[in-house]
Amino acid sequence: MRLKRFLLRYYPPGIILEFDKAGLLRTKSIDLLDLTLEYVLCLLHMQYPLCILSVYRFSRQLSYALFMSFLQELKAHILPLTNVAFDKSGSRFLTGSYDRTCRIWDTASGTELHTLEGHRNVVYAIAFNNPFGDKIATGSFDKTCKLWCAETGKCFYTFRGHMAEIVCLAFNPQSTHVATGSMDATAKLWDVATGWEVATLAGHTAEVLSLCFNSVGSQLVTGSFDHTVIIWDVASGRRVYTLMGHQAEISNVQFNWDCSLIVTGSMDKTGKVWDASNGNCVATLVGHKEEVLDVCFDLRGQLIATASADGTARVFSASTHQCLTTLEGHEGEISKICFSPQGSRVLTASSDKTARLWDVQSGVCLQVLEGHTDEIFSCAFNYEGDTIITGSKDNTCRIWC
Repeated sequence: MRLKRFLLRYYPPGIILEFDKAGLLRTKSIDLLDLTLEYVLCLLHMQYPLCILSVYRFSRQLSYALFMSFLQELKAHILPLTNVAFDKSGSRFLTGSYDRTCRIWDTASGTELHTLEGHRNVVYAIAFNNPFGDKIATGSFDKTCKLWCAETGKCFYTFRGHMAEIVCLAFNPQSTHVATGSMDATAKLWDVATGWEVATLAGHTAEVLSLCFNSVGSQLVTGSFDHTVIIWDVASGRRVYTLMGHQAEISNVQFNWDCSLIVTGSMDKTGKVWDASNGNCVATLVGHKEEVLDVCFDLRGQLIATASADGTARVFSASTHQCLTTLEGHEGEISKICFSPQGSRVLTASSDKTARLWDVQSGVCLQVLEGHTDEIFSCAFNYEGDTIITGSKDNTCRIWC
């Protein structure tokens, strides 16, 4: 056997080995998120068999002792925050606010790097152009989206054209376009290089509250208060499929990593899983007693998490659609949920003023992140999964590591 090429895969992170075996070209794909401690130690054992037992014992003891510790509270804004977001490396993060500004922060020191000023109303939607991290987009209730330099805080362009508040936005993976969703029932595509409008995606009959590009940037999915979800072809701006089946407003939409599935959450108390290739509903995720306020895939696309106004969250198998565990403990509605990059933890944010960290397999609450004095509406892991930020209506954000 002879190795021919060693390839790196960005998303989901992995490596691909091309090798010659008996005259045939073969490939081996290794998902880096699947690399467990035991697997790595097994590889080390091949080289260092005598010390592996002590290394194993020490690392296991260390892993049991690791919890998120409160690092710093940032009095980020003079009015409540709206959203928080990390850059790719996790070295910087953003906060948006009702005070009409977005701020860029250094994660390690908690130092404010730049204040992005210019919007005339609430800054509601914010994002870095990950994985590059050199640009920022902000969407506002003033009906505009602004594109900024992440290094200097300079505004490159102001995207004008929506007739109502902008409430969601996203960069495509190539960072060539920004998509914005608005209360005017449309989404728009904007060219990052020129600042021009590329397309208006008209088809919904009510507010567009959520949108997401697939991982190759060829399609965009939008969710609306009209109870429907639409898949759009980005190149042409044409509607591909309309996903109908929910009985109430859509709260969130997301593609899985290989672009094959879409998950949606709805005020009808359910989530749904859709085949992205034909627009068919393949499963309905049931069990919540109140509205489903957020949904997400893990990075491998194998698990789905749902968060509800009933104060619980659930983890489902993306393949069997069975509920694997129910996360119970919050005393208020859960508005935000996300997986750690490794997929072994779930983070939830609640109106009960706490965030919680959960074990995916057992459903056990590992830690309660306390200290905020008002509702926590946003939370996020950094890419390594060792730092968390939480944003609250108490005008502060907190860094945990």
